[in-house]
Amino acid sequence: MKKIPLAFGNMALELEIPERNLSSVILPSEPEIKEEADFLIKKALESPIKSKRLSEIVKPDSRIAIIVSDVTRPTPTAKILPPLLEELHLGGAKNENITIVFALGLHRLQTKEECRLLVGKDIFESIRCVQHDRKRCRSLGETSFGTPVEVFEEVLDSDLIISTGTLEFHYYAGYAGGGKSILPGVSSERTILSYHSLYSKLFEGPPLSGRIDSPARQNIEEAAKISCLNFILNVVINSKKQIVAAVAGDFIEAHRKGVEIVDSMYKIPVEPADAVIVSCSGFPKDINLFQATKSLENAIPAVKKGGSIVLVAECSEGIGDHVYERWSRECKTPDEAIEKFRGCFEFGGHKAAIVGRTAKEFKLYLVSKLPDSESRKAFFTPVKSIEKALEVVLSENPEAKFHIMPDGGWTLPVKR
Repeated sequence: MKKIPLAFGNMALELEIPERNLSSVILPSEPEIKEEADFLIKKALESPIKSKRLSEIVKPDSRIAIIVSDVTRPTPTAKILPPLLEELHLGGAKNENITIVFALGLHRLQTKEECRLLVGKDIFESIRCVQHDRKRCRSLGETSFGTPVEVFEEVLDSDLIISTGTLEFHYYAGYAGGGKSILPGVSSERTILSYHSLYSKLFEGPPLSGRIDSPARQNIEEAAKISCLNFILNVVINSKKQIVAAVAGDFIEAHRKGVEIVDSMYKIPVEPADAVIVSCSGFPKDINLFQATKSLENAIPAVKKGGSIVLVAECSEGIGDHVYERWSRECKTPDEAIEKFRGCFEFGGHKAAIVGRTAKEFKLYLVSKLPDSESRKAFFTPVKSIEKALEVVLSENPEAKFHIMPDGGWTLPVKR
């Protein structure tokens, strides 16, 4: 038997699998950590890509907006901010002119304690922190995709807009990071819904994750340009959530350098197997089913058509989106969800369509804390444990070969 730990929320479950049934453990190609996170960030800030240093751009009276990730993202913001602020202070920036903006998109508001934990106690108490309000946005025009560019006024009222975040794969935008903190991060509800509505034309085509030419990425970068995003500081983290690389500078050129690093670490060539067991990498990537489905999509290239996918996701906050929850109740079959999405885009409903499309090609199992009835409505077969899921698959095919993905939230298998 082979023992493999799989993250589940903030804990780990242990999978025991007969070695004869194990095809491979799909792990990222992570570099050895030779330099501290603080050093990596400072190095990136001292040599920004296609940009002057922030200390050369900022003026003593500059009003500065620093956009940071919300609680659904694994970005180590508390480690990113101190060297970033140090660089700004070097140029004469004053704390009273700096505002930290939490990019919520359409996510829920955070508690005060969550905000404090994300940025760190000292920064939270010394610098003004606000949460993005999608009702307080101003119009700047629209992109060539027809998406209105309406951005949070606290960001637009700044002389210098800085975006932070983590670079990773994204099911729709190809990659996170870069201008994504503007669109959808700090945009109006109308803008965000318009941005996501394009997915209804794309979701049945080739996968978009890991594609830098994703139409959504192009839309994002047009909106970021219109919004005058001045500078980004993005990090790449490993499966232990440790910073292994940082890029800074122009929101397109620096992002592309980060993409090269992500690809070298997380795109893994595989031969599809009969089944795959995928963990989302734990909290916050499995905070709810809405987030966990991203790992489900990442796992698809690792399994043969008609095979089985076992998603291991705690889902401590349930489904995570009221529209997704409603669609799961109303759409009785995968075909219903797909047809409804084709004719009517509704943000949140796209998740039901994505899982529905996947359920038509694969057998889907879910190990989570969701009630069994909710798992079934979302087109998964609920199982109480990883061992039970393994038992079910092997009962149908005792010779089944499994790929195991302990870091499904980060890793993107690529068919050989």
